[in-house]
Amino acid sequence: MSSYAEVETRRPRTAPDEALPVEGRTPCQLAWTRFRRDRLAVAALAVLALILAFAALAPLWAHLTGHPYDATFPGTGLDAGGQPRGPGARFPLGADQLGRDVLVRAAYGARISLAVGVLAALLASAAGTAVGTLAGFAGGALDTLLARLMDMMLALPYLLVAILLATTFQIASIAASLTMTILIIAFFSFAAVARVIRGQVIMLRRREFIEAARALGASDVQIMFGEVLPNLSAHVTVLTSLLVPASIVFEATLSFLGVGVRPPMPSWGSMLGEGGDVFQAAWWLLAVPGVLLLATTLAFNLLGEGIRDAFDPRGDRAPGGR
Repeated sequence: MSSYAEVETRRPRTAPDEALPVEGRTPCQLAWTRFRRDRLAVAALAVLALILAFAALAPLWAHLTGHPYDATFPGTGLDAGGQPRGPGARFPLGADQLGRDVLVRAAYGARISLAVGVLAALLASAAGTAVGTLAGFAGGALDTLLARLMDMMLALPYLLVAILLATTFQIASIAASLTMTILIIAFFSFAAVARVIRGQVIMLRRREFIEAARALGASDVQIMFGEVLPNLSAHVTVLTSLLVPASIVFEATLSFLGVGVRPPMPSWGSMLGEGGDVFQAAWWLLAVPGVLLLATTLAFNLLGEGIRDAFDPRGDRAPGGR
């Protein structure tokens, strides 16, 4: 019979639990972890990556097909009756009423739409953040003046005024018309961003860490750039991601009405406007740019919602819960 000491020696000894190091994670790392769980947002990001690759490879499509975006091919792009040819081996997505390749024009149009949407959204977010931060942090008469300016901008019939401005400053060159379109979209979009940022700054101005910074002798400029603006990064990111699809639709509307980017540079909006006359005989002229525009705006909206849920997990909708 084994003694108690022998039983104790045979029993496996477990090593004492070692204290695991605690690793802190930044808010961006936490947001990325939540974002990866949102399947819709990840799928939207994949769709946007495909559309971006499609736009980036526009010169490759033109080289493979042998069809520049502004070249007409009436002999092969139109049938014997003068109607556009449908999708086939020579024109994968069909031709338009002038015999131009729809695939190549859609790829170059994606470049225009994405460039205008992203640049106009960034410019509007920068201007809106600056105006909203200044209004919310300064307070007083300056806040009242800037707030009424935002109200006036939001009350304007922006589409009619944008058409008036684009018609008044009509420029023949493609680069100048592209710059004008970006400026017009940013001008009519920054007020909405400034309104939201102003409200956030007013709430941040009453927080304890702002009072602590003032007690330590920090100036208003140091508090604004060192304390307020870093706490607005999440809101600015979300607002910018949601502003991109609105800017893309704004540009498509202007180009559809003929006051956007100047031809012969294609745009999804101008392609929709050109295909409206012959859509009964050539459905692809509306289907190709329409599907691309719908997919891009929907993907950007889902991505923006995913980013918002990732930065604000206490909101009404949690990541992956949609």
